[in-house]
This record gives sequence, C-alpha cells and structure tokens, in this order.
Amino acid sequence: MFRRDLLAGAALAAALPRFAIAQPARERVLRYVPHANIPNIDPFTNTAFIARDHAFLVYDQLYGMDEQFRPQPQMVQGHVVENGGLLWRFTLREGLRFHDGTPVRGRDCIASIRRWGRRDAFGQELMARVAEMTEESDRVFAIRLNRPFPKMLEAFSKVTTSCLFVMPERLANVDPFTNISEAVGSGPYRFVQNEWVPGSSLAYVRNPDYVPVPNGTPSMTAGPKVAHFERIEWRIIPDASTAAAALQAGEIDWWEQPTADLFPLVARNRNIAVDIINNTGLIGIFRPNHLTAPFNNPAVRRAVVTAVNQMDFMTAVIGTSGVEGRPNLRREGIGYFAPESPSASTVGLDRLKKSVDQARAELQAAGAMGARLVLLNATDLSSINAATLVGADLFRRMGFNVDLVSADWGTVVQRRASKNPLEQGGWSGFFTFWSGVDHWNPASHASIRGHGDAAWPGWPSIPAIEAQRNAWFDAPDDAAARAATTEMQRIAFDEVPYVPTGMYYQPTAYRRNLTGILKGQPPLFWNVRRV
Repeated sequence: MFRRDLLAGAALAAALPRFAIAQPARERVLRYVPHANIPNIDPFTNTAFIARDHAFLVYDQLYGMDEQFRPQPQMVQGHVVENGGLLWRFTLREGLRFHDGTPVRGRDCIASIRRWGRRDAFGQELMARVAEMTEESDRVFAIRLNRPFPKMLEAFSKVTTSCLFVMPERLANVDPFTNISEAVGSGPYRFVQNEWVPGSSLAYVRNPDYVPVPNGTPSMTAGPKVAHFERIEWRIIPDASTAAAALQAGEIDWWEQPTADLFPLVARNRNIAVDIINNTGLIGIFRPNHLTAPFNNPAVRRAVVTAVNQMDFMTAVIGTSGVEGRPNLRREGIGYFAPESPSASTVGLDRLKKSVDQARAELQAAGAMGARLVLLNATDLSSINAATLVGADLFRRMGFNVDLVSADWGTVVQRRASKNPLEQGGWSGFFTFWSGVDHWNPASHASIRGHGDAAWPGWPSIPAIEAQRNAWFDAPDDAAARAATTEMQRIAFDEVPYVPTGMYYQPTAYRRNLTGILKGQPPLFWNVRRV
C-alpha cells in the first residue's frame, strides 16, 4: 500500500498545471479534491457518498441534523403532530426559492418525499405507513399515516444515502429509477452544469437568493448555511501524489481523503492542517454473495468471521500514524453497529477469533476447502484496494482458491449488480467501507438487512433480522430499541450478512488559511471562509 514517497519542493510544484484564475478572484474560490469521480448527479438513484456530497451543495433538506444527531428545522419553520401521531402538518419558511426562480411549495416537498421514498430504505418504511400527503397551501403540507411513525424527523434529516433533498416538482416527478439530467435545488450553491466535465471537474456558484435559517449555530447539516465563497470548484485528481503536491503548492485548498502513505508527510507542511472531521469513522466490511457457493452456506461465512483480524485490515488501510488528538486511527472489536451509537453491543464479538487454523477446520467441516472465490477489487480507491489485498491473502491461507478480479470502482459496482453464477460472470465477494453514521441504527444500515432479492448486492435472506428491524421501528422506548438492535447483532454473527473488518478514522487535509470547516458527515462547504 505504501507505494510512493512524496516528492516535495519547487521542482515538483513547477511541474504542476496552474489554474488560470487571477489572484483577486482566487480569494473568492475554494478548490477541493473529492475522494471520487461523480458520474451521475441524481441524489436518489446514485447512493454513492460522492453524489450525496454534491447534493448538499445544491439542495436543502426539510430538517438538518446537528453533531449530536438531533433533527433541527431547516426548510421547515415548524410542524405539529395530531391525532395520536397519525397527522403531521409542516409549514415551510418564507422566501424559499429554487435556483430556477420558482418558489418552494408544499407540492414540491410531497413529490420529493415520494421519489425519495421509492429508493431509500428509511423512506420506504415511511411510505408503507403513509395514507395520504396533501398540499394545504403553498407553504403548508400534511402527511396522514395509517399507523404512527415516530421517527419521521430522523428520516427527513438523515445524512446517510439517500438523503431527502427537496427538488422542484417537475424533477421529483421523474421516475425514481431514471436519472434526472439537471441539478436544481434551493441550497446555498448553484451547480454550473455547462462547466461539468465528468472525470475532471465540477463547479458551483453562490446562490444569492438563498435564505439561511435565521438563528442558531451551524452544526453539521443544521443551523444557518452561510456561503462565504463565490465559487466552489471540484477537481477530480485520482493520483494521490499529484493531489498532495497540488495541496502543498497552494494549487488546491482542500483534499478530502489523503492516503495513509501521504498524510503524515503533508502534515509536516506548516501551511497545511490535517484533521479528523468525521468522528463516526469509516467501518470496513466484507460482503459475501449469498446466492452462490461457497458463501450460500452460513458455515462458510462464519469461518471467515473466525479468521478475521480486524487490525490487520485497518493497518493496511490507514497505517500506524495518527493526527493531533487521535494518535491511533485504527479500531478493532467492531460489530454490526457503530461503536459510539445507541445501537452498539458487545454481543457476538467473541466470534472474531483471529484464528486461521480454526477457520481452516471450519471450512473443511463445511466441505468448502479449495472452493473458488471470485473476489472483486477496486484498484482506484486506495482503502478498498488495501483491504482487498489483505483479504485475498487471508482467504488463500484459509484454503480458498482465490480469483482476484481488479478493475476501477465503476466497473466493480456494475459487476456486483449481477446475480449470475461464477461461471457466467458472477462474483463471490467484495470489500468496501461505510461511514459510522451509516451503521448508527437499523434505519440507515443497508448492509445488515436480510430482505433477499431487494437487499443490497449480496442479497442475504434473513427473516429474523428483518423482524428485529421492524421491532426497532415500533419500539415504544429506548430500552426496547436497544433490545432489538442487540438481537440483530446476535443473529448477524450467526447468519453473517457481511463480515465486519474494523474501523478507521480518515484524515482530511486543507490549507491553514481556511477556517470554519464543520465537523461531521458529509464534508460541507457553508460556514467555510478564508482568513
């Protein structure tokens, strides 16, 4: 993984391409390098983090979420709940307008909720309880339920993909399984569509008509969203050395995810800050394909759990260096929910035995010794590539016959959608990462679900997990909710929808003349200014 040294200095800086913007304009422009390319700008059909990060610039939400994961009114002035929780009435703030000049109305919110509710798991749970949604006036809409849904505001304010972003009715009425072709929201920045060069760059300009929440303190996606930069430019730079050198030379302002081999070196530059803004971390998983042998056998999946040493994976991904305030960026003992979340439990963690010898015995007993694995690897994402190489070595030592298929992330995503058997282009498993907030509770946790063909790729069918997920939604109090998630983890360690491979904290790097970068998830661009 430690593939290169950073060549700092004038010679490298001189070789970098210069952005053709005069110095006075530069002070009003923020240049940012995201972790990936964005091939699709639809925030409902594209569940990748990069699409969500783009959407938070362009769109707004009915409710924001603060750093304590509490919903706060954002587009909404307020709401009332009546009839024993079966009627919710929402009133929008005055002066909200979309980037095309049209006012934000109740019908836009209703159409956006419907479209989002077809694609998002939390939204689907809400829509299953919706009897009717009506616009009572331009600024007031009502949701009538057939049974209570006390987590309504958590659904509206979620920061995990797919988030509920409000778009004009004409876009929200597009089939939820068809990509929208333009990005028009009511957020603090407008997307400059004619400057979008897929795979190269994106641009956003400040929305002069945006009306921030009038009071409160900015906290994650809640509070006033004040845009201090006239323009935001995203530069897609896949090569980490090029991004690191550009940051050192002042050609970019912010590099979202510096790699493990480069962030300690970048941090030595006195003009650069290296910090952790997402304190929920990133949780690694190995996702087996439950439809094909050998992972259609739960005993084989359990053997992998027995073998995994989470610290081996996290060391390969992020190394052994730390940052100020967090000297160790790696964590082990990670179960099926984020360790700081109210859903976390220690139940079943003793199944992570770090024993290849015991795993080989379990594999032999399951009749899978020597079984072929087609392991997908995304080489253009350093964290996934590092985890996959560790996993491939572990699987070979366990006794599998590993066929490592390496490609770019987009190709991996396309192939993992296939349910074909291995001999017809199928696959056995892949490694990936989720933000800790994605594993905060059952509503946002897509990879633990067990609803078969409708599940996230891997398609586990585990009715007992679905029953406990439903119990969590209907829990009358915190104790009952905790009991449901504890039981979900117990079942998960037995049925293994996926294998948790540890957790790490991803540093971000930015020029020290930036201030106001908000903590939390995702990376946010309001409140940031240059000093």
